[in-house]
Amino acid sequence: MARKDRGDMLIPPDIPLSSEAFAWLARLVYDRSRICLGDDKRILLASRLAQRLRDLGLGSYEEYCERLTAVEGADEVVELIDLVSTNHTRFFREPVHFDILRRLLPDLSRRAVRDGRPLALWSAAAASGEEAYSMAIVLAEAAGERAGVDWRIEASDISRRMLDRCRMGIYDLAKVELPVAGWRARYFLRGFGEREGLARVKPALRRRLTVRQVNLFQDLYPVPAGQDVIFCRNVMIYFDQPSRAALVDRLTAQLAPGGYLFVGHTESLIGMPHGLEACGPSVYRRPG
Repeated sequence: MARKDRGDMLIPPDIPLSSEAFAWLARLVYDRSRICLGDDKRILLASRLAQRLRDLGLGSYEEYCERLTAVEGADEVVELIDLVSTNHTRFFREPVHFDILRRLLPDLSRRAVRDGRPLALWSAAAASGEEAYSMAIVLAEAAGERAGVDWRIEASDISRRMLDRCRMGIYDLAKVELPVAGWRARYFLRGFGEREGLARVKPALRRRLTVRQVNLFQDLYPVPAGQDVIFCRNVMIYFDQPSRAALVDRLTAQLAPGGYLFVGHTESLIGMPHGLEACGPSVYRRPG
């Protein structure tokens, strides 16, 4: 689920959102994405959707609900989920996880070479791509130390808008803050002229990513099973406990035996049966 969260600014909307319309929209959002919108999110939802109603020429949320239920409303439901999803991210967020990933790579690389396959990693809530490209930089650095190790990263999110930014790989130069001096010059192209102040991920790194739209609760994942590492961080906080447990089960099934699941530092698997081994701060291993 990075937009500067317009909704978090809590700008009073000029179109009132009734409690009935809010309840209906919150149920639809939950059914389609498992994102929970409690009563305290009513103003936030109205703030995020106000411009959408104006763009559609609608005068009320009741009209918007009718639009969502119309035959042609499927695309608008996708737009709704896109606007509701929160996308806070930055390069090397929660840096200890990337240090752990770096330490795990020698063993994971040997296993991949033994099995005659590339290393497989998945950024399952990639948003605009900073997490996935941070993973890619760690992998690229490790590959330089271990010739013959191939690797791929799946980058997915529910938001089409964020995935467009991920595919482009263009970011504000000032926000490309990396932990090692020289990495920005090694992995990014600096913009000039009209693109002054921007940086773009170099093609060789972008080609390592397969970018897909994925709803983590859709019936089947397009992402291949047998992942060595899955990052699914800071997204479960938006789900209720049954949804979190269901998601952990599904992600565990996507891991290769001996693979690792990384969740956010504010997230926990305590209280849910999962069959994973805790092996670091918010890091879990599938036995095997």
